[in-house]
Amino acid sequence: MAVKTNLEAVRDTLAELMERDPSILIMGEDVGPRGGVFQATRGLFDRFGPDRVIDTPLAELSIIGVGIGLALHGFRPICEIQFADFIFPAFNQILNEAARYRYRSNGAWSVPMIIRAPYGGGVSGGLYHSQSVEAFFTHIPGLYVLAPSTPYDIVGLLRTAAQAPDPVLFFEHKRLYNLVKGEVPETYYEIPIGEADIKREGSDLTVISYGLTLHEAIKAADQLATEEGIQAEVIDLRTLKPLDMDTIFASVEKTGKVLIVHEDNLTGGWGAEIAARIAEQMFEWLDAPVMRLAGPDVPAVPYAPPLERWFMPLADKIKAKMRELAEY
Repeated sequence: MAVKTNLEAVRDTLAELMERDPSILIMGEDVGPRGGVFQATRGLFDRFGPDRVIDTPLAELSIIGVGIGLALHGFRPICEIQFADFIFPAFNQILNEAARYRYRSNGAWSVPMIIRAPYGGGVSGGLYHSQSVEAFFTHIPGLYVLAPSTPYDIVGLLRTAAQAPDPVLFFEHKRLYNLVKGEVPETYYEIPIGEADIKREGSDLTVISYGLTLHEAIKAADQLATEEGIQAEVIDLRTLKPLDMDTIFASVEKTGKVLIVHEDNLTGGWGAEIAARIAEQMFEWLDAPVMRLAGPDVPAVPYAPPLERWFMPLADKIKAKMRELAEY
């Protein structure tokens, strides 16, 4: 086993994939000699050269558009969006081109590409550097949407994403890059797209999350167990689209109570879809309303640290909501 940070897991796996598959190339803003703003591509330019690690203009529409063209002609591009907040100029390319090529060509064409994007708050990034944008893309048929939160899951899912026949949105929470460390096996493994993971076993209630709030939920669950004996099961979605409803439903059947936690705005967040599916198909197993805890409906994560903490669904808020749910 090797102990790695989330950032090291990304960087090492990118190097491994490029070494194994010459059709893989990386493109994005400052991904070359600088190694990316978060250093996720550090050393790759020197190792693989400017033809495979390509610095692009500050134009996300062209990064994705060129990536789609490369994917249609035998390459497997990995396109980095420097901050997920910057992805919207490329939204049309992702929605109307990348996601729909297979459908519009009756299966004759596919777009095997990965779009990596650091997302989320907790770094005092303020407006344009702290958004959670995943819900926009989970709505689109034709895309895979992944959001791993541990080094082990990043490695396994990035390897799988590099073989996917259709475009993959690969969201990496920037606050977790150097905050989280974990063991990664030396032996090769992959994690299938569409499989959630139970990160903490419990019997009293189910917490469903991903990203930074997953780790905060585990912290809150551990505290609540120690303080009050309430045992929460914590599910890491890992894949947002497609959802692993089998794992979710099995946990709901066991606990009868569900809390969905995510950092994105509450209204229209991905938690709403999960809550609707649980209410529709697992109503008879529920002992309490399906609850959600998310970021408030304000335009952006605030810059000032006190206001940012107010925005973020961190452990203290999650624990209070878990306690409220347990009391039903």
